[in-house]
Amino acid sequence: MKTKALFIATACCALAVPAFQAKAQDAVVVEEETAVVTDVPCKTQYSVSKYDNWFIQLGAGVAVPFVEGVDAKGDRERHFTVNYNFAFGKWFSPYMGFRASFYGGPLHYETKGHMSKFNYVNANVDFMWDMFNSLGGVNSKRVFSIVPFVGLGGMYGWNYRPSDDVNIAGNGGKKTNTWALPVSAGIQLRFRLCKYVDFFAEGRAGFYGDNFNNIAFGRPIDINGTVTGGFTINFGGRDYESYNPCDYLGYIDNLNNQVNALRGALATSTAALAAAEAQLPCPEVPEVVEVETTPAPLMATVRFSLNSAKITSIEQVNVYNVAQWMKDNPDQNVTIVGYADKDTGTAEYNMGLSKRRAEAVRTSLVNDYGINPDRLSVAAEGSDVQPYDVNNWNRIVIFSNK
Repeated sequence: MKTKALFIATACCALAVPAFQAKAQDAVVVEEETAVVTDVPCKTQYSVSKYDNWFIQLGAGVAVPFVEGVDAKGDRERHFTVNYNFAFGKWFSPYMGFRASFYGGPLHYETKGHMSKFNYVNANVDFMWDMFNSLGGVNSKRVFSIVPFVGLGGMYGWNYRPSDDVNIAGNGGKKTNTWALPVSAGIQLRFRLCKYVDFFAEGRAGFYGDNFNNIAFGRPIDINGTVTGGFTINFGGRDYESYNPCDYLGYIDNLNNQVNALRGALATSTAALAAAEAQLPCPEVPEVVEVETTPAPLMATVRFSLNSAKITSIEQVNVYNVAQWMKDNPDQNVTIVGYADKDTGTAEYNMGLSKRRAEAVRTSLVNDYGINPDRLSVAAEGSDVQPYDVNNWNRIVIFSNK
């Protein structure tokens, strides 16, 4: 109604309004708001979904015990036996992970010049450190990595078959099984074959009490050394969601400038309206001028992580804002345009990635917020068009209602 009054007053007081409007505009001072940017540490932060970065490992190798065995000549004999390995775990950051590791097999060793043997299985919880990600920067596509680890666990040995002249129990009997709580440490060499599969080779030293082989003399600690190789299967790959506060400073500054421009236009319109209302009342005008309103500008965008078409919880707020805008403007249709940064991937791959990003936003608007799909169209620019000067800002979806 105030807008109609403005046009009525303009029609009947055409000579007086311009003077008052000009006077009012001269008096309007718009105090612009500037973005207050504090000292933000420009350090990329990483997060991992509870469903991602799980893995399993399958491998085999050899084991050799370092126990009390000495042959008749006084030389230590080392007997290598087969060793099997299975593990599953998760990387909960690019730097640290854990796994439950199971390995075991037969062990052979010398006892007073005679061969003794038993079977064992070891269960460990290992804590792993990705050395290269920590020291050389996070890179999920690194071909070679070194991963030191330490572990705690339990060992069960059975079917002990010592030489006949060794009294294991000390009371005329011979024990055939034992338990131990070892600690271990080792290094894994990891070779990336593809996004989902790695080859690994690792060496581990397990440290046990002196009764590891049911014999207690000599050194107080028995050691079991293992070398295994095999394959790691990564569920969902080995990517991490990243966030750097500094990536958004230019974006925030651009939005702040748009807000200031809108505030200036609002102040000018308010002053013009006040000048027109100062001339009221005016004679009634028989014809009422209908004013076509213009919808508020659509300024939301949706940003994506590197090589990802998944909408994060932070960016889901912007999808919600677009949905509300479309509900407030039911006669408006929107084009969803996807982009990709030119620094990563080929032009052909980026074209497909940008289309998947736009489709993900369209799907969310339809399924999550009930927007009619006929009001939405999708376009993909790939990395051929870069809306922003900073490349990693271009992992984005932009909306248009033109």
